[in-house]
Amino acid sequence: MDHFVYRRHRLFAEEVPLATIAEAVGTPVYVYATATLRRHYRVLAEALSALSPTICYAIKANGNIGVVATLAREGAGADVVSGGELLTALSAGVPASGIVFSGVGKTAEEMAAALRAGVLQINAESEPELELLNRVGQGLGVRAPVALRVNPDVDAHTHDKISTGRREDKFGIEWTAAHRIYARAAKMPGLDVAGIAVHIGSQLTDVSPFREAFRRVRDLVAMLRADGLPVRTLDLGGGLGIPYGNDGVVVPPPDAYARAVAETVGDLGCKLIFEPGRMIVGNAGVLVTRILRIKEGSTRTFVIVDAGMNDLLRPALYGAWHEVVPVCAPRPGADFRDVDIVGPICETSDAFGSNRKMPPLKEGDLLAIRSAGAYGRAMASAYNARALTPEVLVNGAEWAVVQERIAIEAMLTTQHLPPWILAGEAIPEAAQARAGAGG
Repeated sequence: MDHFVYRRHRLFAEEVPLATIAEAVGTPVYVYATATLRRHYRVLAEALSALSPTICYAIKANGNIGVVATLAREGAGADVVSGGELLTALSAGVPASGIVFSGVGKTAEEMAAALRAGVLQINAESEPELELLNRVGQGLGVRAPVALRVNPDVDAHTHDKISTGRREDKFGIEWTAAHRIYARAAKMPGLDVAGIAVHIGSQLTDVSPFREAFRRVRDLVAMLRADGLPVRTLDLGGGLGIPYGNDGVVVPPPDAYARAVAETVGDLGCKLIFEPGRMIVGNAGVLVTRILRIKEGSTRTFVIVDAGMNDLLRPALYGAWHEVVPVCAPRPGADFRDVDIVGPICETSDAFGSNRKMPPLKEGDLLAIRSAGAYGRAMASAYNARALTPEVLVNGAEWAVVQERIAIEAMLTTQHLPPWILAGEAIPEAAQARAGAGG
């Protein structure tokens, strides 16, 4: 469920017409609904309530400080994967005691920042990382709270590029080595070994892979405890998918996921940590874009919009499907026809949908690309020297710009000509002529 609905033939975000935001802020623009963020968080928290969960929102899905602050006020902690995300979480009001630091490539500086802040735990993903964290902890005079992220070699049956729990994936400590490495880490003076972490992928639409991974975790916990090694926490990751509306797949509700957790590891007496991202924010956001022109090709009709793959990369990167709808509802009985919805970027992959049935459209009309709250603005770039998209957060009848559009002029202020060019002569006229002729 989301809070983007048609009223009086216009698409609203809660109580605010999307057209109002587009006129005031310009397009393309991301718009998020506070009511959806809160609802999705509360539904998950309620489903897991019997397990006394620690829910750490995965900031990589959407790191806007307004979004993170909204969830923090609902009681969410944060799962971070960089020093920048750590700073974002702290700036948004997430207590350090509710932050888990994940990721395969943490630097010594990032580890030190996390330990100084007092994070809940750091999830280590390799033996060399444990050795470095041990040195950092000793250097600071603290014992770093650490969990070993294990790779359970479980296929999540999701997109290949977002599957993280198979033996060929870069994430986690190999299953067969986990016991030995855990025992070794427990002897390191700069570490406080807390438990096990596991995350098998994103956009899962079946709880069976979760069950398989969690049963493997249970077996590992039993072996570790049999050897007298403490296991206090289990970080079970995230990954539960959302409906994008294109394939008829029914996504399991949070209570089905909660049952899978309870029936596999719920009786182990561990503190359970969860890292939801997409399921909280995915359907809480849309990307509003304006039609620049409609181009009639010999075999296809192209609807060219002002949003590009630099604004929303998922379709180009993953072949991801997003529903695209007009901001003004079509009149009853309108004739729909197949069109390709494409952006202005100089890449053939810059497309948001092919052969989409759309009502009559014209230059200047607004479209909304739905389910864009996760991995949308967070993955945006300035490719083709385009401005970085602004973000708006709606709360009932109120709305605010929570990320300004970053114009290319502002970005150019961070670039500088090297001194040998500044000290040299102007571009010769012959070179200017060649450039003008395309030579």
